[in-house]
Amino acid sequence: MNTNDNRKKSHQMIDHIFQDLLPVQGMAERPEQITLSHLMLDAMLDGSIALCDAGTGIGKTYAYLAAGTVFRHTCVTDGKSFRPVLISTSSIALQNAVQTEYLPALSAVLIQAGMINEHLCAVIRKGKSHYVCDVRLERRLGQLDLNRKNWKAGKALLSLRDQLDIDAAVHLSGYDRDRVCVPHACDCGREDCRYRAFLEDCDSGEFAFHICNHNLLLADAIHRGTGRSPILPDACAVIIDEAHKLPDAARQMFGTTLEAGDIHSLIRSLRREKFLLAAESLAELSAPLLRMMNEPFDTERSFQLFSRFLIAPARNLHIVQKQLHGLLSAPTDRQLRKLTSTMELFTKENDELVFYAMEDRRGGAMLCAVASDMTSQLRSTLWNQERPAILTSGTLAVGRDFRRFKEETGLLADGRVTESVSASPFDYKANCLLYLPLHPPEQADSGYFDELAAEIAALLDACWGHALVLFTSYAAMSAIKERLAEMKLPWTVFTLGRNAVHTTQQFKAEPGSVLLATGAAWEGFDFPGDCISLLVIPRLPFSRPDALKEKKRAEYPDLRSFIRAVAVPEMQIKLKQGFGRAIRTETDTCVVAILDERSAPGQRHHDAMLAALPELLQTSNLEDVVEFICHLKGPDYFKEGAS
Repeated sequence: MNTNDNRKKSHQMIDHIFQDLLPVQGMAERPEQITLSHLMLDAMLDGSIALCDAGTGIGKTYAYLAAGTVFRHTCVTDGKSFRPVLISTSSIALQNAVQTEYLPALSAVLIQAGMINEHLCAVIRKGKSHYVCDVRLERRLGQLDLNRKNWKAGKALLSLRDQLDIDAAVHLSGYDRDRVCVPHACDCGREDCRYRAFLEDCDSGEFAFHICNHNLLLADAIHRGTGRSPILPDACAVIIDEAHKLPDAARQMFGTTLEAGDIHSLIRSLRREKFLLAAESLAELSAPLLRMMNEPFDTERSFQLFSRFLIAPARNLHIVQKQLHGLLSAPTDRQLRKLTSTMELFTKENDELVFYAMEDRRGGAMLCAVASDMTSQLRSTLWNQERPAILTSGTLAVGRDFRRFKEETGLLADGRVTESVSASPFDYKANCLLYLPLHPPEQADSGYFDELAAEIAALLDACWGHALVLFTSYAAMSAIKERLAEMKLPWTVFTLGRNAVHTTQQFKAEPGSVLLATGAAWEGFDFPGDCISLLVIPRLPFSRPDALKEKKRAEYPDLRSFIRAVAVPEMQIKLKQGFGRAIRTETDTCVVAILDERSAPGQRHHDAMLAALPELLQTSNLEDVVEFICHLKGPDYFKEGAS
C-alpha cells in the first residue's frame, strides 16, 4: 500500500471513530470536532506546525488523541520506527484526565472495534525534583527521630518508600523535599534505583503517549539545542494543549525567576542547620519584599516597586555566603549560591535583559528576567526539531487572525505553519445575552466606583445574583467590595483571594451567591450550570504597561501602531478567556455585561470588543436582562441565595 492509500485510510479511521464508534458510547457527533481531528492528522502527516483555535465545547482533547493514535498507526504501517506522541499542557488536572479518563475511554472503544490490539498507555513526565532518590531518602530517614517530627510530614516521608512521585506526598515539608529528590546529577549506582527503572520503562515503548508540562517541554528543547542529553524521548509528533500559555512558560525557561518560596526555603534550611543568626538577618531584611510578593498579584505593581526592596537582602546574601563558606551542607550551599546570584542579577542593570513582575502559581508575585529576544531562542530550540506540532487552545486567534500569537512564539515567518479556527458548537444567540449600557460609568469621573457599584447591584437584582464579576485590578475589586457591602445585598458576596480553591468551593456550594475576582480567574475556572448566570466585566482587560511592553513598543513607529498591533489583540484574547467563564456547557445560559465606556456603541473599542466574542444578541435595556433570565431559568433558580 502506498503513502496516499495510507493517508486515505487514516482519514477513514478518524471518520469511523467519531461517526460510528464514539456515538455508540453516548458521545454526540460534532462535525466541528471531526473536522478538527482531520486537520490535526493532516498536519502530522505533512510534518507541519498547526495552530488550531478550538472554541469551547468542540472536544479538542479527543480530537488530538484520535489524530495522534491514527498517526502513530500510520507511521508503523509505513515502516517507520515507533516513537511516542508527546502531549504538553500546563494544567495538572488535564494531564491526569488525559492519562486516567480520556485515553482509557478511547482505548476501550478502539479495542472493542478491533482497531488496536492493546490499551493505549500514557505516562506523565516531570523534572528530576519531582521524583524521590532512594539513597537520599534513606539518608534523610536515618537523620530523623520520627517520633519528634510532625506526624503528617513524617508519614509523608515514609510513604516515599512506596511511591516514586514526590507530589503524591501532599504533607511533605519543603525542606524534606529538597533533601530526598533526585539530584541534578543522578549517580547513586544502585541496581535497584527506582528512578532509573522508571526512565527505562519510559523508554521501553510501552507508552504511546508521554505527557508533560510546557516548562519540561522547553527544558528538553534547550537541552537538545545546546547538545546536552534529551530529557524526553524522540517523539513522532508533539501536541501542545493550552498553547496560549506557552509564551509565559518560555519567558520563565529562557530567563530567571525569583519567587517568595525561594527565599523562605533558604531561611528554613539555614535554621535547620542551626545558622540562626544568618537565617534571622535574611528573614528580617527580606520581610518588606516578601510581604509584597505574598500579597495577591496586582497588575498595577511594576517590577520597580519590588526592586527597591531587593538591595538589602542581596547584600546580606553576599555576606552570608562569605561567612558560611565550607560550613553548609551541599544542598543548602547550592540554595545559597543560586539565590545570591539571582538576587545579584535582579539588582544590576543589564541592557540585554527585560525585568518584570508576573503572577506565580500561588497567586502572589514573582520577579522575572528574560532575554529581550525570546522568540529567536524558541526558533533555535523548539521549532528547529523535525517533527510535526499541533498547538491548540480556545484563545490563539482573534477572529481568524493568529498574528499576535505567532509573534510571541517565533512562528511568524515559519513556512510550515497552518492555521484553523473551529467555532464552538454552542448556540450563543439563544443562550447568551450581551448587555452594554447606553451610559456606562466613566472611569475619569470622581464618582466612578459609586456609579459602577450601583450598575452592578442593578444587574445582580435583575439576575437574582448567580454572578461572577471579573476585575482587571485588585484596587477596583476592593473598592466595589466595600460599596456592595454597604448596600446590604440579599446575596452572599465572596472575594477571590489567595485561598482560591476554598473560596470557589464556597461559591459553588451557595447557589445564587456572587464572586468578585481578578488575576487567574480570567481563565481556568469552571462554573457550569446556573452558578454563573451573570458575568460582569467592568473594564476591558488591557494589560498594564511594563518593561516587556515598553521593549515591544519601541519596535513600532508610534503609540497608535503599537496599540493596534499589540495592545488591542492581547486585550481581545484576554476578553475571550474571561467570556469563556460564562458558557461552559451546551445548556448553560448567561448574561454578559461589559461596563467599560470604551466598549459602548460608537466608542473606540466597541468593534474590537465585538470581534473577540461570538455572535450574540445585544441589549442596552435592563428590562431585557430581566426578561431573558425569567424566560430561561426554572422556578428553583429564583429561590436560591436571596435572603
